[in-house]
Amino acid sequence: MARIEHKAARKKSQPEHLPFTKVNYQILAVGLIVIALGYYALSQEPWDGTMPLVVAPILLVLGYCVIIPVGILYRKKQEAEKAEPATEPPRTQ
Repeated sequence: MARIEHKAARKKSQPEHLPFTKVNYQILAVGLIVIALGYYALSQEPWDGTMPLVVAPILLVLGYCVIIPVGILYRKKQEAEKAEPATEPPRTQ
């Protein structure tokens, strides 16, 4: 019979530091503040005024669709270069 060898399960290496930095948390905090301002503008009287109909949706879309994703995806340029080193194919002469 054929011998079946089981390969040992490899553990994924965990990063030495957290992926979020202080700047990421600051951007996320700004996003949460913008979202809170959007909901506050949405609750203003009169219900058919400029704040609830124009300003609030702009703030909410800006917070949810722009600032929060930027806060999650932002990385300093130096860290991005370390994480993705540029490899060149070997040159033959």
